[in-house]
This record gives sequence, structure tokens and C-alpha cells, in this order.
Amino acid sequence: MEIELKLLLAQQDVSRLRAHPLLAHSTQGAPQLLRMHDIYVDTPDLQLCRHQAGLRVRQVDGRWVQTLKAGGTVSGGLHSRHEWEGEVPGPQPDLAALDSAIGRKQPIRALLRQDAIRGALQPVFTTRMERTVWQLRTPQGDEIECVLDQGVIESGADGAARSVPVSEIELELKQGQASSLFDVALALLQDVPLQLGHMSKAERGYRLAASQPLQAVKAQPLALDAAMSVEQVFLAIAGNCLEQVSGNQDGVAGGEDVESVHQMRVGLRRLRSALGMFKSLLALPDALKDELEWLGGALGEARDWDVLAGNTLAQLDGAAAADASALAEAAHAQARLKHELAAQAVTSARYTACMLGLQRWLQARAWRDSCSVRQLRRLDAHVSPFARATLRKDQRRLMQRGKRLLHATPQQRHRVRIAAKKTRYATEFFASLFAGRAVKPYVGRLSALQDELGWLNDVQVADRLLRQLPEVQTGQAGQAEQFAQDGLRLHAAFVRGYLAARAQAQGSDGRMHKAWRRFKAARLPA
Repeated sequence: MEIELKLLLAQQDVSRLRAHPLLAHSTQGAPQLLRMHDIYVDTPDLQLCRHQAGLRVRQVDGRWVQTLKAGGTVSGGLHSRHEWEGEVPGPQPDLAALDSAIGRKQPIRALLRQDAIRGALQPVFTTRMERTVWQLRTPQGDEIECVLDQGVIESGADGAARSVPVSEIELELKQGQASSLFDVALALLQDVPLQLGHMSKAERGYRLAASQPLQAVKAQPLALDAAMSVEQVFLAIAGNCLEQVSGNQDGVAGGEDVESVHQMRVGLRRLRSALGMFKSLLALPDALKDELEWLGGALGEARDWDVLAGNTLAQLDGAAAADASALAEAAHAQARLKHELAAQAVTSARYTACMLGLQRWLQARAWRDSCSVRQLRRLDAHVSPFARATLRKDQRRLMQRGKRLLHATPQQRHRVRIAAKKTRYATEFFASLFAGRAVKPYVGRLSALQDELGWLNDVQVADRLLRQLPEVQTGQAGQAEQFAQDGLRLHAAFVRGYLAARAQAQGSDGRMHKAWRRFKAARLPA
């Protein structure tokens, strides 16, 4: 299993990296300089890519080496993948040699044995890199290969050739603890602006070859086992959440994609919910909590304006529709501004340090140093009793908060909504430990309740933003600006009143009452 951390840097910062004291003091021997030409092969319909695999043949120093990478995960910049490598006589892959090297239980082996696959392999893109390699040894004795790659990824024939530049660092663990990768990365980050690299060269090449747009990444189902310990399950859940966060990084960095902001924010909320679930056994350091709050705030502002412009105002009809049109245009302008700020946040050194710090904390299991003997026993115990107790506790909290839901204030409804969301996240985290026929209806009724409470919360957020909207609009001058603000203020006042009346009607029309009754009648999966 290959474990590496990928970091991106600007071309103008390469000299700062090369001069970094850590490389000078920790390198064993002189750095190695290589020129590499990689040919990635796949079927015309990209079957290897569809199965999350990449097969390349590399020419380096007159030798040809084939490498197959498949499976694994990417979480907070940390790439963990299966890898098989061996020399070949020329630029074509040797599938027989791969077949002998791949374990029998690996799905990729069966795929490569199919005649339709073997006979259809062809070059789909190439890379040309100048590589510098430092072999590092940390004070703790960990061995890390630090690679600087600069070059280009190319795809297509001469008339329709496309290319993207590459400037990145790969830190690969050769021996020792994975947490040492983050120590090295954080040390480099103190002097060199770096960003986390979510995509491998193969992924970037495939995106180039297939002209694929970026897509938002939703939460993936977790496959847990009752034999896993509580600590192992926490690590699996946290890693799953960070995959969703980091998977949407590029979409948010683009500054425009609404769904990427939404899904990154969901991943962050799921992570914070998971930390709350396990807080009796382990605690995130306060400094990292503060950074998650900062990131959540940057994403939350963009999401709030997106919901106002694209959902709340877009759903209005009748007399409110005309007023909503002018407000929606102004709200979209605010949303674009907040997206730019969110993009700045996720491309900043602060975000990189936050994600590296989180991953280091997870990899080192640093919480064990401050755990009591009782806490350590609970962390090492099988997960099923903990999961059942967590779901019962979450349901009791939700039931308690929802007792007076039908006559609740907006603040009380918000507390019910948060409790429902945490209960749903917990149920989805532990879903694979219980029968699907019990989990699905329970989550379904929770989601229906969230939908009813979510609209009412959107109205509260809309009221707050509509109060701000006239004051945050600029672009005209003098009396014209004042006239525009006065117009927006009138539109906003009318729509706020309309939304408040509609929310009051919805709160008493029976739908929320029905959703609550259906949830109360649902059977807890545990």
C-alpha cells in the first residue's frame, strides 16, 4: 500500500522549496535528478478509470517501468492506494507480469483478465516531468521520499492537443509513522505557500483526456464491521468526512460551483457531528476547533446567500414574485462575492495547515496520550454497544427538544432541527452495523422532518439577509445609489412579511405535525 501526501506549489515558489532548511538538514545523500516520460493506457471508454485504477509505462534513465495503481482513498490530501510495479522491455504494458503480481482478491485482477479489456488498451494521455528526489530521515527515524515534479500533462493529437502544467510535491512514506508526513509538510508550509493536492496526475490526465468538468462530491456510504473497535470506527468516520471535504476543495476553489460549496459544508458538519459523538473519549485540540469554525463560517456565508437567491426567493409566486426578482439579482451578486471569499479560504495556507493538522492528529491518535485507563478500554472495545448507546441518546435528545415543537419559537425549532440532523448523521454513520430494512425508514422519516424544519429555518436566514441586503449593495453613486437602496429596502420589507406569513401558515397546516408524528412512530434501528 502506497501512502503519500500531495501538495501543490506555484512555480515562483520552487526556489524557496529547494532552499528550505529541512531539506538541507534531513536529506540522506545528494538529491536525485530525473527526467521522466509516462504513457497512461486505458480502453477507449476508460474502463480502468471507471474502476478507479491507473496503468502507466514510464521511461526513466533508459529503462521502462510499468505501474498499476488501484483502489485506496484520498483524505485531506493523504493518498493511500494499492500499487504494483515492475520493469518491462518497452513502452507497452506486460499484463502477464501484472497478473502474477496482483493478489487474487483484488478486483482489478479480474478486470485485466477480460479479453475485451486486454485487447483494447491504448495510450490516452502522457506526462513529461523533471523530477527532483530527496530521501529524508526524520529525527524520529522515519524515512520519507520527498519528490518535486515540474512538467506537463498532455492529451490528444496535434490538431486537438490539450495540456495542463504540473508543479507539485509528493511526500511518500517509506518507513515509519504516517503522521511524520504531516510533520514534514507543516514544516515546509512555514516558509513555502502550499495547497493540498486532491487529484493524482492520473486523475488530472483523465479529466483532461475526457474533458470532464469538476463534480461535487457527496458523502460515500461507510462499510463498518461489528468486530471493529470504537477507535477504528471513529477513524473510519473521520476519514470519510474528510474525503467529502477535500473532494470538494477544487470545486470551491473555482469560485462558482454552488453544489461544491454545499457538499464541502456538509462534509464539515458531518465531521463536527462525529467529533461530538466521540467527545467523551477523545477531544480535538482547541486550536483545530477554532480553525474548523473559521472554515465553516466561510462556507456558511456563501451557502446562506446561495439558498436565499436560488431557493427561497426563486420559490415565491404571486404578488411576491416581482419583488423577489430584484432581490434575487442582488442576492446572487452577494453570493458570488461570498464564493470568492470561500475560494480564497480553501486556497490559503491557513486551510492547508488546518487540514494537515487534522490529519496529523488522526494519524498519530494523539488523544490516547491524555486518555484515562477507562477511556482507553472503551476506545478498544467493540463498536456495537457504543453505536446503540449513541443512537438511543440522540433519539432521547431529539424527543425531548421536540415535545413542544408545534408551538415552538424559531430558536426552539432550530434546536430541534440541529438535533434531528445530528441524529440522522449518527444513524448514517452506523448504518452498516444494523439491518438495512430498519435503517432506511428511520432515516427517511428523519429526512422528512428535517425538510419541514429546514424551510422554516431558511425563512429565518432569509429575514436576516434581507435586512442586510440594501446596505451591502454598491456600484452606483450619490442619489442614484440611495434610490436603489431605498427600492431594495421596500422590496425586502414586503418579501420578509410575505415569508413570515407563509412560514406561520406552514407551521400550522399540519405538515410539520405529520412529519413529527411519523418520526415518533419510527422504530430506532438499534
